[in-house]
Amino acid sequence: MPAVSTTGVDSIGLRTGSPPAVKVSSVNKSFADSLVIDGVNLTVEKGEFIALIGASGCGKTTLLRMCSGLEQPSSGSIEIFGKPPAAATSAHEIGVAFQRPALVPSRTALENVRLTLKITGSDDAMDPLALLTHFGLAEALNRYPHELSGGMQQRVNIACALVHQPALLLLDEPFGALDEITREKLVDWLAGILRESSRTTLLVTHSVEEAVTLSTRVFVMSRRPGRIAAEIKVPLPAIRDFEVRQSEQFLDLVRSARDALHAAIPD
Repeated sequence: MPAVSTTGVDSIGLRTGSPPAVKVSSVNKSFADSLVIDGVNLTVEKGEFIALIGASGCGKTTLLRMCSGLEQPSSGSIEIFGKPPAAATSAHEIGVAFQRPALVPSRTALENVRLTLKITGSDDAMDPLALLTHFGLAEALNRYPHELSGGMQQRVNIACALVHQPALLLLDEPFGALDEITREKLVDWLAGILRESSRTTLLVTHSVEEAVTLSTRVFVMSRRPGRIAAEIKVPLPAIRDFEVRQSEQFLDLVRSARDALHAAIPD
C-alpha cells in the first residue's frame, strides 16, 4: 500500500528559491461560536495539483474561500505567491470556479468569458473565442446559460476562471452536480487542459477517484473542526488514461485515500 502521512502533518512540499504558490500557516476559522477550521498548515508549490477531500461541513470550501480572499482567517495567515490573497486577486493571479456555475443569464457563453476579461483588465489573456473552441464549445458560443447542458455550463465556468491566465486555479466541486458519465469525461478533459499549462491547482472534491486521477497529492480533512488528518502522495504518470486508472498502483492509492478518509471521519 502507498505510504500515508497522518495526523498533524505540516506539508512543506518541495523547497524552492521562490515563495510557494500557497502557504497556509496555523489557520483557524470560526463563525460565531463555531470553530470550523482548527490549526491547518498546508504548503502548495508552483505547478502542483492538490486535492482536498473530507466529509461535508469539514471546512474544505471555507479553506478554499480563504485562499481566494473571499473569507478571512480568524487567526493564522495565508499567503499566495508570498502575498495576501486579496493582493494576489488584485494582481489577477487567482482564478476560481465553484460547483454552481457563476454565469450571467443574460449573456452568451462567449460574452460571459469576455466579461471576466473586462473585470480583470488582464493584459496577458487568452483569446475567449479560441479558448471556448479549444474547450469543445465552438457550436455553443452564442448560446445563453439556460441553453447549455450542465457539463457545457461548467466548461464555460472554468473558461471564465482561466481566460485571464491566473497562476493559481481554485476549484470547488466543479463537477459535483453532474451525472457520473459526464463527470468522468470532464475530469479527463480538465486533466488534459491543466497538463498543457502546468498551472497550480487546488481542488475541493468529495470523490476519492477524482482526487487521485487529477492530483499530485491528496489531503484528507477531519470532521469539523477541520484539520489536516492525512496526506497521500500520488506518484502516477502525468497522463492518467483508462489503463492507468485500472492499474494496481492507482487502485492502491484510491484504497489508501479512502481508508484515510474513513479514519478521519469515524462513526
